[in-house]
Amino acid sequence: MKNTSRRTTRALLAAGSAALLVTAAAACTTGESAPVAADATSGQDGGGDISLSFIQGVIGDNFYISMECGVRAAAADLGGVDVDVQGGQRWDPALQQPIVQSVEATSPDALLIAPNDVSALQRPLEQVAENSDVVLVDTTVEDPSFAVSQISSDNVGGGAAAFEAIQGLVPDGGKVLVIDNQPGISTSDARVQGFEEAIAEDPSFEYVGVQYAQNQPARAAQILTSTLQRYPDLVAVFATNIYSAEGAATGIEQAGVAGQVQVVGFDAGPAQVEALEDGTVQAIIAQQPYQIGYQGVEQAVAAIKGEPTEEVIQTGFTIITPETLDTPEGQDALYASEC
Repeated sequence: MKNTSRRTTRALLAAGSAALLVTAAAACTTGESAPVAADATSGQDGGGDISLSFIQGVIGDNFYISMECGVRAAAADLGGVDVDVQGGQRWDPALQQPIVQSVEATSPDALLIAPNDVSALQRPLEQVAENSDVVLVDTTVEDPSFAVSQISSDNVGGGAAAFEAIQGLVPDGGKVLVIDNQPGISTSDARVQGFEEAIAEDPSFEYVGVQYAQNQPARAAQILTSTLQRYPDLVAVFATNIYSAEGAATGIEQAGVAGQVQVVGFDAGPAQVEALEDGTVQAIIAQQPYQIGYQGVEQAVAAIKGEPTEEVIQTGFTIITPETLDTPEGQDALYASEC
């Protein structure tokens, strides 16, 4: 349960007089930056009345870079919001937990986070929520009741759309593989669920199962090549995230079966766009990370001010093919490399 006196105090500060705001700003602008956890990157604006930390799923990922762009844009549009961004070097709850603890020690007004694991981050985030409003972005935990909002893509629908794309690419059916990150990640688990539910309805396709690449493109490439040895008549692959798609594309090139095995990837980073352009990947499903970040800040600020929040928000996605890549819709859906 939230600390009522904390929320009331912050709401009064947010709505206080100009004189109080000037005093508060002067008191907060010390020139000192918050401590940064190991394996983290930080960027803080300073001088605002609301402090907000954003912990990315992993730094350097174009999906989370795009989300950061949305976070910073919303902070600028709303005004008076200081943003601090951190993240682990790998998708690993063991790396993310110390970052959460470091952020908890600074007691920001709000935390936006993409949890690396549904179980491991449960208790640490419950502890943060005792003093800060928490918004879960992209991923979630087993019991998100402590969060003021959860914002993510319609991942079950995205998995079903990936199978629809494969049906269009391979109308005669055949054997299909899924390459995922790892079990226990809410978003990719939902994508696999949506895909499996959809493929079960079409007897012309044989599902050969899901394998896990642990966010390592090289491992995804090995999975693809070893699967081809077992199933040389494999017709399609659904790769559930950026790294799986990148590795699947590499594996297909290494096996010399480009054009024979169709790949539908999830996410629209530069590597996926390049694979789409050279024909190694035939379709990519782009999420809306910018909107997730932007709406995350909106929900956090509303909670801080004591205003109503939306418990669950789902954003859509765009299916991009070589034919739609250069359209305005296709270009708008591509992920950013920097803000």
